[in-house]
Amino acid sequence: MKAPGARLWCDPECECHAGRMNIPFLGTWRKKHGPAFGVAVFSDGDHDSEGVAELLSECELLRSQAHQAGVELDDSVASLEALDQLLPRWRDDEESLPWLGNDAGLYLGSVIVRTVPGARWEVWPNGHPAVRLASGREIDVVASGHTWASSGAPELSQLYAEVSEG
Repeated sequence: MKAPGARLWCDPECECHAGRMNIPFLGTWRKKHGPAFGVAVFSDGDHDSEGVAELLSECELLRSQAHQAGVELDDSVASLEALDQLLPRWRDDEESLPWLGNDAGLYLGSVIVRTVPGARWEVWPNGHPAVRLASGREIDVVASGHTWASSGAPELSQLYAEVSEG
């Protein structure tokens, strides 16, 4: 399965590509540091919080994999529990694993923002999205999504429960 959209990618032999250009130094970097992952959101200053929330909730790859497994992602806590029960077949695909981790984190963040009172998306100065709770605590949901995608623990529903308690 290919990750959506045009992008820079690295194949399993650590050879990196950008379209038809071969960029071998990135393969060397990846061998030393592992795959790069993350999400960045940049705006012109005035940002539409609903627009940012909509953009971050797309999670196309995760939604596709969940749909194939018969799981509906409806931004509910129950959908997080259903994701936790899926067989982690994506762990065999090194190319899509970072993208799925991004999507899992963004989906977790979307559920938190829609269901936890006072929670909202916060975009850090470097463009990294996080969730800010009413208490002021910030949650790096993308990092949590990567941990879940690669190891399954902690579960997304467990992370949600911890966050929703305050």
